[in-house]
Amino acid sequence: MAEYVDALWPGTPNGVTRAERRSGGYRVYVPDALVGRPLMLTAERSADIADVERQVVALNADEHTLVGLEALARLLLRAEAVASSFIEGLQINVRRLAKADVAEKAGLGGYDDTARAVLGNVRAMESALSLADGGDVTVGDITELHRRLLAGTRDERWGGVIRTEQNWVGGGGVTPCTAEFVPPPPDMVPDLLDDLCAYVSGDDHPVLVQAALAHAQFETVHPFADGNGRTGRALIHLILRRRGLAPRFVPPLSLILASHADAYIAGLTGSRYEGPAGSPGAQEAMGLWIDRFAADTARACTDTERFRAELDELETAWRGRLGRVRADSSVDLLLRALPSAPVLTVATAAELIGRSVQRANDAIGRLVEAQVLKQTTVGRRNRAFEVPELVQALTGFERALASPVGDTRQAPPARPVPYRA
Repeated sequence: MAEYVDALWPGTPNGVTRAERRSGGYRVYVPDALVGRPLMLTAERSADIADVERQVVALNADEHTLVGLEALARLLLRAEAVASSFIEGLQINVRRLAKADVAEKAGLGGYDDTARAVLGNVRAMESALSLADGGDVTVGDITELHRRLLAGTRDERWGGVIRTEQNWVGGGGVTPCTAEFVPPPPDMVPDLLDDLCAYVSGDDHPVLVQAALAHAQFETVHPFADGNGRTGRALIHLILRRRGLAPRFVPPLSLILASHADAYIAGLTGSRYEGPAGSPGAQEAMGLWIDRFAADTARACTDTERFRAELDELETAWRGRLGRVRADSSVDLLLRALPSAPVLTVATAAELIGRSVQRANDAIGRLVEAQVLKQTTVGRRNRAFEVPELVQALTGFERALASPVGDTRQAPPARPVPYRA
């Protein structure tokens, strides 16, 4: 039975400040296990979930597009990682992240801690998708997600390390006594993680319901010292891919959650019911969180369809400037791959299209002449090429998803967003 348990913080006798030395009471939340937890969905709620799941399937199945779905998947994954990081207070614009990505692939230094942290989030998202192709999900898979998330950052030493001390969320204090939320005690974390993995490895509930409940449970358990939010959102990707709902790409749900961060946090908080899991109060608490999750997924699908159409128009314009482009030529392949690489070098372009460096260089030359690409630098003197219109389109996409109505001209963004060029 889920409950809040009163606990006493003993204070730190050797603490520097009075606040550190002060003892006090706080409340720890102990959730129910997920496996075997009763869930009764109303007919209306079940129908809404089925509708949204069909949207995700349709998004993955649509072949009527110029832009390659693989390229679009990479672009959306990058946008998802940026938004997931934003919720944790890490902000970066499209151009800066793209340059840092190229610098990392080329083995160059010079990119900052924020870029490194967000790139870690991209790696964690990629890891989540690769894990989805295997069998059952294990605690080792979850810790690997977290390790990749923190790799190369100042907190790298904590990557993949399950906490052994009490942690807490919010409150701004050095003790849990003023915290907004205190997760379960550390001795309960291993069993709760085992239960979470067993639940994620099963198929007792519809896919979106499973993703919603697993994500809420992960954030409730808060098994790591840092990076729980980003790891928990990568877990959503793992589930949607593993269950086959999103075999090609997951809609950028974090972009919506970041735009409604208060509602997102309130939804997670509201899902932490007290009492028996089968009680009406517990069922409604879980149901309201599922409603929030499904609605945000639907919005992510709708806006992604709009963005894909915009990218198709952009590629049509590029091909119009270039004139005749032979099918499967280096230029043709690079045009289709560009959405996944807002900034690239000759070497990364060659790898992207699977052609020689010379052929990639020739293709880049044609795209520069047609003003599709613009030369820039990465680091001090390393030549690179930017896709200005793509950077602008992706910036507009991020801005649109930050607006309550999907258009910043009609309703201002609900969160900080990158400026239009």
